[in-house]
Amino acid sequence: MEDKEWFKIYETRTKQVKLNMEAIITIVGFLGAGKTTLLKYLINSFIDKGWNPYIILNDYENAHIDAQQLTNRVELNSIKALSGSCICCNGIMELRDTVNRIPKRPYGITLIEANGTSDACTLMEFLGVGLNERFLPPIQISVVDVKNWQNRGEHNELETNQIQVSSLLVLTHLESSSKSRQTKVRKEIKELNPYAKIVTLNDLDISILTELVPNKNIAKKLDHQKAHWASCSIDLPKLPNLDCIYEICKNLPDSILRVKGCTTIGSEEDYTYFERTPDGNVSIRPFRGIPITGAKLLTIGPGSTPSILEHAIETSQNI
Repeated sequence: MEDKEWFKIYETRTKQVKLNMEAIITIVGFLGAGKTTLLKYLINSFIDKGWNPYIILNDYENAHIDAQQLTNRVELNSIKALSGSCICCNGIMELRDTVNRIPKRPYGITLIEANGTSDACTLMEFLGVGLNERFLPPIQISVVDVKNWQNRGEHNELETNQIQVSSLLVLTHLESSSKSRQTKVRKEIKELNPYAKIVTLNDLDISILTELVPNKNIAKKLDHQKAHWASCSIDLPKLPNLDCIYEICKNLPDSILRVKGCTTIGSEEDYTYFERTPDGNVSIRPFRGIPITGAKLLTIGPGSTPSILEHAIETSQNI
């Protein structure tokens, strides 16, 4: 496509936004890259500027837990959690139906966070088909973890797939990366996607997002079945202390790439949320409210079976 033709698309999209057509922004990126952090930033920034966001969250297990953590700025009826399916393939029909049922409202904008194993190219190829005319063609933002970029071993192909048709690439985990590392990653992702704008979260100006146009890059195909990993969730009992959280995360095999949990600790009534990212880092923070799913331990990746999770919980309480 010629640059002049592409500029005409940009001008048309800008006019459509001004006519109150609703933009759809999908957020993709590898497990633990920082998608939810970016989503929260976008929610707060859009609301502060008078926009009315609708949020769609996708995960293999209990996306409702993540949805509850967004209700400090968005009403729960403006958040839809899609669990148990992958929106880039077998969940695409549910995703389209969900988008088409979103109520029309002044200054509406739809934000979609895809699960960390999504085939981002296929998602963009199929999402825009069958949407109501009031929606603009979807735009994709990819979150790139600079520290762990292309250090995923057998999953490197999936990670590169997740940036190839994005219109904007947001760099994260810069504080843990040297300047030379940052320069190297910028060069590599620019070669994979020469048309995308590259920014850090601190430099992101949300005013550009509704004017972005779909990326014209031609992406390499991915055998997405390679990324259809096992997932599992089981009930998590009250834990005696915070050390049990670290023990649970340590006792789960490294093949499990994502760990999330929510339960009460000791005599505390408030719930605590924790997660383990693919590089093994464990973070713990207060949970907002009471999880509608009950206390749960959730995992994604090979080895995600009830018996493995139950053993990790049991062992943690014997320390």
